[in-house]
Amino acid sequence: MGNETSYKDKKVITIGVVRDLTGLSERQIRYYEERKLIFPERSQGGSRKYSFSDVELLVEIANKIEDGVQTHEIRKEMLRSMKQQNHNDVRRKMIQGQLNAQFGMRKGPTS
Repeated sequence: MGNETSYKDKKVITIGVVRDLTGLSERQIRYYEERKLIFPERSQGGSRKYSFSDVELLVEIANKIEDGVQTHEIRKEMLRSMKQQNHNDVRRKMIQGQLNAQFGMRKGPTS
């Protein structure tokens, strides 16, 4: 399988289906995109395409908005989380490189 995209991350769901799954209006979904909280892909015809991960994220965003959290605060939190994840990924790769060098391994364990 290698570096294939998980089914949860494939952008194949239309905005209408996302609306039905989340209970959000199409306008709300577009607003969250404008606020850079969600990043759908566009088909050749210009239609937005979402993933199951996007649907889960939209539900999280809607719950936070309902709790009174502002969109700019959600974005800051998302950026902090992405930065931490990147830091963790770099650290994991460095440790794997050190282990490989120490024990003469060529490849890391498969995920």
